[in-house]
Amino acid sequence: MKNITLFLITFLLGCSSSQARSRQNEIQVQPAFWWSGMAEPSLQLLLHAPGVGEHEVRIDAPGIRIDSIFRPTNTNYLFIYMNVGQAAPQTFGIDLLKGGKTARRLTYELRQRDNQLRAQGFDASDVLYLLMPDRFVNGLTANDVVKGLKEQTCGPEPDARHGGDLAGMTAALDYLSDLGITAIWPTPLLVNDMPSHSYHGYAITDFYQIDPRYGSNDDYRSFVEQAHAKGIKVVQDMVFNHCGSDNFLFTDLPDSTWFNNHSQYVQTAYRIAAVGDLHAAFGDADNAQNGWFVEAMPDLNQRNPHVWKYLTQNSVWWIEYAGIDGIRQDTYPYADRQAMARWNEALKREYPHLNIVGETWINHNVGVSYWQKDSPVAPADDNSQLPTVMDFPLMSLLNSCLDEETNDWDKGLARIYEYLSQDIVYANPMNLLTFLTNHDTDRFARVPEQAAQPHRYEQALTLLLTLRGIPQLYYGDELAMAANKSKGDGALRQNFPGGFAGDSVNALKGQNLTPLMQRTHQFTRRLLRWRRGNEVLAHGTFKHFAINQGVYVYAREYQGRTVTVIMNGTDRPVCLNLARYAEVLPWRVATDVLSGRRIDLAGQCLQLGVRETLVLE
Repeated sequence: MKNITLFLITFLLGCSSSQARSRQNEIQVQPAFWWSGMAEPSLQLLLHAPGVGEHEVRIDAPGIRIDSIFRPTNTNYLFIYMNVGQAAPQTFGIDLLKGGKTARRLTYELRQRDNQLRAQGFDASDVLYLLMPDRFVNGLTANDVVKGLKEQTCGPEPDARHGGDLAGMTAALDYLSDLGITAIWPTPLLVNDMPSHSYHGYAITDFYQIDPRYGSNDDYRSFVEQAHAKGIKVVQDMVFNHCGSDNFLFTDLPDSTWFNNHSQYVQTAYRIAAVGDLHAAFGDADNAQNGWFVEAMPDLNQRNPHVWKYLTQNSVWWIEYAGIDGIRQDTYPYADRQAMARWNEALKREYPHLNIVGETWINHNVGVSYWQKDSPVAPADDNSQLPTVMDFPLMSLLNSCLDEETNDWDKGLARIYEYLSQDIVYANPMNLLTFLTNHDTDRFARVPEQAAQPHRYEQALTLLLTLRGIPQLYYGDELAMAANKSKGDGALRQNFPGGFAGDSVNALKGQNLTPLMQRTHQFTRRLLRWRRGNEVLAHGTFKHFAINQGVYVYAREYQGRTVTVIMNGTDRPVCLNLARYAEVLPWRVATDVLSGRRIDLAGQCLQLGVRETLVLE
């Protein structure tokens, strides 16, 4: 069987006993262990092996009882629901009976919870760094190809595996800390044992195992610990809408209700707006959440209580085991809305400081708002409970408005002003994940010519890091990397310079950077390091002025401190009349964070150069 083969592979690679997959007398047990003292007393154990569902179950352990047994139609599964309440840490036996006699005995462990920091969350004080592990840094070439997995190649082709791993991510922590990053979001690290195109991580074939091409579960936990030691949080990318078609839960279905449409492929039309549309046809809304993303990614049915419990426990397991700080949930609106609301509530009960951001790829603010907790545009009895949503509309504006010359009404920065003036539609604008680009979109510099326009990136990064919200960078933004989707997704996910043997440019060591790379990196580093620990940007109010003379002025204020941004969006010098901005310019002289210059604000007019940006303290 595939699962036994995978176990032998990970065993031979030297994975320790903490590996999530448990093989006891050839019975797969998930989760392989649990913890004492959790807020939720109910524990679901999934047992998978030929005929395991034909057994009765007996447990004799202090403080633990069986609440129920579920036997799906496939007798290769057995679900044991136990109440572990406040049972003490212990190792106990689970007897599988036939004819009243013990046929097999499993050993299960309730562990002592780790007192180290868990689920500290992330917020507007942070800057997330999104990276694709396979394309970031190859720290260990021995795991580039793992015998026994279906994809047995590693090469330079855009859609092949390239070899980046946890060892490389760990080695890059000093670089990221020096850059000023406070949180890392890697795309999914769990095993994708698919025949091809599995480097992206979104076709999970085992929810409890790190892909051995990245390392082991222990390697992941060590990475999180070392990130924490450097003051960097870790956000885990989770995927509950779907899994890979070679996941054992699909290849050996517990029953037909585990996946939507009776576990038969029906393609979604991606019309996710229909879920919140008062006028939507039932078929459109149903297809949006129950259709499959692609045929190779079966659509999980979160309305099935056993599926919901399995996925929710998996989230808790990774938080408790690895010590992650937050979750990014992929394709969030495509999963069942009510089930995911209960998932959010369950995790917040267990980890009050946890933050979760959902991928809400909708191109208008009302649509994005509908998915945020306490949204004013959602019915009162249909709260998503999702704390943070992704601000795709702002991303789109940042990628287009800086290619225009600003006028005072509807071009350039005027469109940013207009969009932010509508923040009343959001329950919490500070809990929006803001970004210039990610692994699914064109890079901010779609072509090298755009990268060569320094003002474009510098103004965009300034906006990203000083407006409301939680900023996120995409790996290589700080090096002016350029790419667009016309050459395929693989082109958007190039190798990080210096992460792979033979690279002529090594950004990790600052070697052989082009002048453009140097300028972009220095600008990014200066702004990120200034932002880190800056309470005005973490907690401050936001106030902005209507565009005047093609100039956008806004301020962040907190406990008597003010940061004021002045941005010329025109291709001409401007003499800015300062009188109308007096309430956010409380000084006669201020320092420009970007250049270090002292700026005289005592006069009536401030001279701004072409596309000049000032960040004043």
